[in-house]
Amino acid sequence: MAPRTTTFVLAIGKEVIVYCSTLLSDLQDGQGMLQRLRHRGKTLKRDIVAVWLASRDPRVPWYVRVFAIALAGYALSPIDLIPDFVPVLGYVDDAIVLPLGVLLIVKLVPKEIMAEHRISATRLADLPRSRTASVIIALVWLSITVVSAWFAYRYFFR
Repeated sequence: MAPRTTTFVLAIGKEVIVYCSTLLSDLQDGQGMLQRLRHRGKTLKRDIVAVWLASRDPRVPWYVRVFAIALAGYALSPIDLIPDFVPVLGYVDDAIVLPLGVLLIVKLVPKEIMAEHRISATRLADLPRSRTASVIIALVWLSITVVSAWFAYRYFFR
């Protein structure tokens, strides 16, 4: 790997370790844990909206915008990688994928641009809701399911 890439990967790894150690210290410290978790949840919700806003900003590099759109789509999608009715794993994927994805995007977006979008996100009362986006996401998942079922049928039953 190139020196810049190695430095970036190490910085992200350090952020992940700090995030995980903070969560572990919250779990060990029973006093006020619920208030800290609520605060982190609100911060994550604000940052998800800020990431959505950053994905629409032309000052952000294109690859960060694509990743931000994908993460925002995942966060707003009613369909998960692992369904929530699967015990433990259904909620763990949301608890890991979203914070780490948001952390990565926050590190990739220039600080002054991210600060601007965080201010804008705090002004927004609700997450953006679009029936068109919901229909498109549902159609994409449905088409993936149909194509997968068709391939499975052709492979196993012919």
